[in-house]
Amino acid sequence: MQKKLAGIFFTYRSYTPIPFVLLMLIMERPTIVSFLIGLAMVILGESIRFWGVCWAGSETRTTGGVGGTFLVISGPFAHTRNPLYLGNILMYCGFGVMSYALYPYLLIVAFLFFALQYHLIVSQEEEYLRGFFKEPYAEYTKQVPRFFPRLTPYKNPTVEQPEFEIAAGFRSENRTLQAATVVTLAILVRWYFL
Repeated sequence: MQKKLAGIFFTYRSYTPIPFVLLMLIMERPTIVSFLIGLAMVILGESIRFWGVCWAGSETRTTGGVGGTFLVISGPFAHTRNPLYLGNILMYCGFGVMSYALYPYLLIVAFLFFALQYHLIVSQEEEYLRGFFKEPYAEYTKQVPRFFPRLTPYKNPTVEQPEFEIAAGFRSENRTLQAATVVTLAILVRWYFL
């Protein structure tokens, strides 16, 4: 059951924020302070995501199944095993703070939902990575936390790494950047007409 639920969450992970965004837009009551703090959180979350996809590339966009060509341990992956999910949670919480919708209750419910979703997804991804990359991945998991970043970067020169590609990062992150811009503008427009 848990594996099936993880597969559903993995496949539809791009769409699970939509109900929260709609409720947030309906119930928003931003202030200048909440908007600016939330915007800073969104920018930080997107920066972490962008840094990650410049290393991991478009493989992060797959919905067909868990997989990967490289065991990426460079960039933000040297500090946390799941920088894209960490970036997502920062962005979602940032939008919650920005909108000040049903604050803090909607923010808490959304955080708990996405923590559960990512826990299930990561469990499935880690099962694949353990089987595919074997000992290098086992060593990586001993040294690098699942979510909370370590301060010093993990290094293992024996693990082949992909190239850092900013252009590929922009291509891969195009949809996320568009969605973040649309949600931010929607909050501003609703705020203006409140």
